[in-house]
Amino acid sequence: MRSLFATLFLLVAMISAEASGQDSGELKSLLDESWEFGLQEYPTFATRVGDHRFNDKLSRESITDQQRRLAKQREFQGRWNGIERGTLSKSDRINYDIFGRILGNDIAEAEFEMYLIPISNRWGFHISFPELPQQVPLKTAKDYENYTARLREFSRVTDENIQLMRVGIDKGLVLPAVVLEGYKDSITAHIVDDPTKSLLYDAFKDFPDRVGEDQRKILRDAGRSAIVEHVVPSYQKFLKFMQDEYVPNCRGSIAASALPNGREYYRHRVRLFTTLDVTPDEVHATGHREVKRIRAEMDEIIKRVEFDGDFAGFVEHLRNDARFYAETPEQLMKETAFVLKKMDGQLPKLFKTLPRTPYGIREVPAYIAPKTTTAYYQQPAGDGSQAGFYYVNTYNLKSRPLYGIEALSLHEAVPGHHLQLALQQELTGMPQFRRFSPITAFIEGWALYAERLGLEVGFYEDPYSDFGRLTYENWRACRLVVDTGMHYFGWTRKQAIDFMAANTGLSMHNIEAEVDRYISWPGQALAYKTGELKIRELRAKSEAALGDAFDIREFHEVVLGSGAIPLSVLSENVEEYISATRKQKGAATR
Repeated sequence: MRSLFATLFLLVAMISAEASGQDSGELKSLLDESWEFGLQEYPTFATRVGDHRFNDKLSRESITDQQRRLAKQREFQGRWNGIERGTLSKSDRINYDIFGRILGNDIAEAEFEMYLIPISNRWGFHISFPELPQQVPLKTAKDYENYTARLREFSRVTDENIQLMRVGIDKGLVLPAVVLEGYKDSITAHIVDDPTKSLLYDAFKDFPDRVGEDQRKILRDAGRSAIVEHVVPSYQKFLKFMQDEYVPNCRGSIAASALPNGREYYRHRVRLFTTLDVTPDEVHATGHREVKRIRAEMDEIIKRVEFDGDFAGFVEHLRNDARFYAETPEQLMKETAFVLKKMDGQLPKLFKTLPRTPYGIREVPAYIAPKTTTAYYQQPAGDGSQAGFYYVNTYNLKSRPLYGIEALSLHEAVPGHHLQLALQQELTGMPQFRRFSPITAFIEGWALYAERLGLEVGFYEDPYSDFGRLTYENWRACRLVVDTGMHYFGWTRKQAIDFMAANTGLSMHNIEAEVDRYISWPGQALAYKTGELKIRELRAKSEAALGDAFDIREFHEVVLGSGAIPLSVLSENVEEYISATRKQKGAATR
């Protein structure tokens, strides 16, 4: 009898193993095909991740192309549904879940026809294109030919985006008018009489040695022609379209819920950007709780510095005292560089693994600086050929307080975005899409958590800098309130601005720019505080469970070791870390 049971057990195990191998192979094929499809559809993304087969192309954006992509994504989803998750290994289940989530979100966005709103006040094809010289290889004559081919392609891309936006006008899928105030600056900056004054001509001003003198003239002439014949006329055409057709038809409402199927759309965006099954009501309530908690900590600092006045008076004092502001862009950049170098020396205390890829700092380009955020990060090339860059906004220095530099720099560079994203791109042994996983709740949650890590390694010793840290944290908590408030609960733009002004030390310029960002990018702002709260919760749980066995470097290794992942997967990873560490501790005790 034992022999029969043993035989049956062996047979079942063999069948299970065969099924697992089959489904694992199907999953790998699906992931590989989806990745290849994405590279072909989005050539500039392919260049950025280190695949240079399509360096002479730009993506196709017509209605037909959008529908073709959606059909292919639905085909991928059908194959994904056909894979038996239970037969997969643990690592493949994680790949399966993350891929399914990203794919499902992409399909939902396409079904809501959000491609009909392809721009905002701070991003879009016309804003990102002038940064092309900094994002492509320019080492050989062939690289320059590819670059010029992309300059010529810009006219097609412009026509296709105008087509999308015209259909958007017909369907009521347009931006709120208020966020497009000042939109012309991001277009007119590229309408030049002399092509050599175009930012896109910068690539032809300094050739590498391997490009011969005879080739340089040919390449420069081709570049000038492409700018004159394709780039400048496209920006002129887009400006005319915006003036004559788009802006006059923009909507007066600011809420995503005012769009067709808007309330359902916004609920989808909440789930997309938090990776959690939560409602706008729950997020709104969490935001109010966090704002109240952080405001209490800010009030304690006001008492500590013995300021004679209330919160509003203290903030007004910070906004107007010249000692808190740089006098020149160079001073702001130098102060930022000093903070980053100081943190570089502290990283080994917090992390076992550091990225090989370096980072640098740059000023935000002047043509977008007035309407964009205080800073942002551009991740490195996937093949290691370009560093990551932290962009600092030096426009309107009176809105860039020095007491915010520590928190901002820790968020955007190290140990925030650069450390996390560079490590993610250097991961091995997992599907390619995981190295570039765009899960905002994790990415932005980590960067906000990274701001707080400065408390553990000698930052924020000045009370004003600590107030700056809390201002930045409350800024993200306020987002939970004002994003849901405007898009779901009927708040006005003024209500949102007033709420942020009453609870943060941000300048009014920053507050207005941020509120307009939330209006044009529904739900994205919810990711930061949601992700940070989850990481802090998991850390507190680990510390309580492990006691003296808790190691901050090991904890960070677990958090960062899988790249950007949904918060539910992160929770599972940390639970396993706690369990494994307990077992090791028990074995050591025995």
